[in-house]
Amino acid sequence: MSVWSTVVTAPLPLWGAEGALVSVSISVEPPRLEALLDALAHLDFPINPQICHDAGPAAHPAATVEFPAYEKRLPEIRGLLETCGFPAKSVTAKAMLDSIRGGHPATAVA
Repeated sequence: MSVWSTVVTAPLPLWGAEGALVSVSISVEPPRLEALLDALAHLDFPINPQICHDAGPAAHPAATVEFPAYEKRLPEIRGLLETCGFPAKSVTAKAMLDSIRGGHPATAVA
């Protein structure tokens, strides 16, 4: 008999003053990657983007930019990108712990 609990509890989200920490993912066509990074430079908070190049289907190659942000910042991110000509559907977010663990797929930013 072990004194350690074997009960697995649901993980708590990473939380701060601005809400839950999420992983933001933005997909763009490779020729628009530089414009996306320029747009993100205008956010009111620093980001450290990770850039992934996905071969995807031959007709639709994509580049994905991912970075952490707090939930409260999502409307600011979406608004900036829409102002700069990027479609709202290109932005997704999921809980940071799910992202780290490779869990649930990203959901559209509301």
